[in-house]
Amino acid sequence: MNPNIRNIGILAHVDAGKTTITENFLFLSGATKQLGRVDAGTTQTDFLDVERERGISVRSSITTFVWEETKINLIDTPGHVDFSADVERILRVLDCAILVISAVEGVQAHTETLWNALLNLNIPTIIFINKIDRVGSDVDLVVKEIKKELADKLAVIYNVSREASSDVRIESIWNETNINDSILEAIANTDEVILEKYLDEEKLTFLELDNSFVKAVHNCNLFPVLMGSGKNTLGIKELLNASLHYFPAPKANTTGALSAFVFKLTHDKTMGAIAHVKIYCGVIKNREVIKNASQNIEEKITQVRKLISNKFEDISEAKAGDIVGIWGLKNTRVGDVLGEFTKVLPDEVSLRTPLLTVQVKPARPAGGAENDKDYPALAVALQILSKEDPSLDFEWLREDKELHVKIMGWIQIEVLERILENRFNIKAKFDDPTVIYKETPAKKGEGFVQYWMPKPCWAIMKFIIEPGERGSGVVYESKISVDDVQRKYQNEVERTIPKALKQGIKGWEVTDLKITLIEGEDHQVHSNPGDFIVATPMGIMNGLVKAGTTLLEPLISFKISAIEDLLGAITSDITQMRGSFDSPEMGNEKFILTGILPVATSLDFPVRLSSRSGGKAKISTKFHGYQECTDELGQKREYKGISPLDTSKWILKARKALQ
Repeated sequence: MNPNIRNIGILAHVDAGKTTITENFLFLSGATKQLGRVDAGTTQTDFLDVERERGISVRSSITTFVWEETKINLIDTPGHVDFSADVERILRVLDCAILVISAVEGVQAHTETLWNALLNLNIPTIIFINKIDRVGSDVDLVVKEIKKELADKLAVIYNVSREASSDVRIESIWNETNINDSILEAIANTDEVILEKYLDEEKLTFLELDNSFVKAVHNCNLFPVLMGSGKNTLGIKELLNASLHYFPAPKANTTGALSAFVFKLTHDKTMGAIAHVKIYCGVIKNREVIKNASQNIEEKITQVRKLISNKFEDISEAKAGDIVGIWGLKNTRVGDVLGEFTKVLPDEVSLRTPLLTVQVKPARPAGGAENDKDYPALAVALQILSKEDPSLDFEWLREDKELHVKIMGWIQIEVLERILENRFNIKAKFDDPTVIYKETPAKKGEGFVQYWMPKPCWAIMKFIIEPGERGSGVVYESKISVDDVQRKYQNEVERTIPKALKQGIKGWEVTDLKITLIEGEDHQVHSNPGDFIVATPMGIMNGLVKAGTTLLEPLISFKISAIEDLLGAITSDITQMRGSFDSPEMGNEKFILTGILPVATSLDFPVRLSSRSGGKAKISTKFHGYQECTDELGQKREYKGISPLDTSKWILKARKALQ
């Protein structure tokens, strides 16, 4: 372990006040000389123009400061669901987290999503109830809500008085002179030794109890609850001290071979690309050449720096347990491992799946024609942004001069527009988003390809294509001998299949199918690996035409809580959207309703629900899966580019004979 470091993420539903808390941390620690304010656009961690203008975080921001001789790497994350992909990447490197909940709004839609992710990843967490000075604050009610909707293993270590006023106060109920009974019982429920002594009425010292408390937090068996007001710097020192006391130091091995994980890429106007890494083992130094294990390449580090909001300080080297920024790695991607793979590298986590695709175009000048000058520049810019945020999954369809990205929602479009204009000096416009459908074989079919003209070429194959179970993805098997098709050619077939399934006969990615290569033939003289790369999509598409395909539409699962009076209207809305729901859970004149909705019919449902309820209904959603739908209810689209079904043009294009 590295006892003098804490790697902490601060997470919340949008507008709960986490960025204000981050600004307080920086100011109180002396990292900044002036307290930044979100409403004034002077925060250190929200430094993009669009963040300052909207008053929300749209990208995670990493900052470093020292508190009580301990280095804290703090990551302020976006709270809006449209930017969940960024939060997913951050969660993979956190050792601990602060979850901020508003004392007025309570547990909100995205709060539950974040909490479930923290719980699934076993990340020790402190819950901070913010804005206790605001009118409408009700800490007791929020604690009850947390126990009901998130977790009941809580230890509330402060009391609040004069709540909902500028004169609000907090008082510790967990210290050497004040051992709260409810906290003691909560600790005893996690520790058999403490429980036995408690039941036997043996004397328990505060130190003994608190050490057990710390252990329980580390093991995610207990979650401290603090409260305060970031706006008034109330409870912030207490939160910092609790973070040092209750949170674990990162597990680290400074003497072993280097192993570091790239969880984020950003851009500096002067220095260029920055790879943000967490080091699990070994040391990284300036000017050294390191191996990228994911890509099997070597690159030279130009600088290692620690990050203080949007400023950087050269530190020459960084050791295991630390989070730093590295310059010089031009080919590195998000998710790459530097050095060697180790067992401690983080698992992937999914908060939200992009279910919309949108075409991006250069803005049209006054004359009305497309701005040809901006088109290639826009493509390059989107490539860079997609490298920094892989969830965009940028697709450049050169034959059609189309640029497409995947998005989470409407706010993301506005943010991308502003980034393209401010950073790349490109004005772009986005078409209306389209729901991302998929397709799957309707029945079993046989695909055949005979690519042997014009010579030199030779690749003959026969595939069986059949439907798979929903959610099974793509299953491939070869049943032919290497005497029929050499192993190196068969390897090219397997590598090409994912690309061949990018578009099916209805224009969407094909999934949930099994492909079996049952016959094949190569030629000792005329065959080469490229022949099988060209032939595979032709054979697959031939089989899809014979099998036919069925559209698959994306579904979301939802959880709605609202007052009983709205139940009839909401269930009627869900039925009209082709949704389904379970029996509602009733209580305290409210209901909780869970169910499933098609994405296509429910894009604006959260807005309509908020309007119908006066903002009092809550809805949380997550990706559920894909299910079959008719062509009439779904959406077919034209094949983008040259289809393998147009064999003549496909072959000419492959041979670079088609302009």
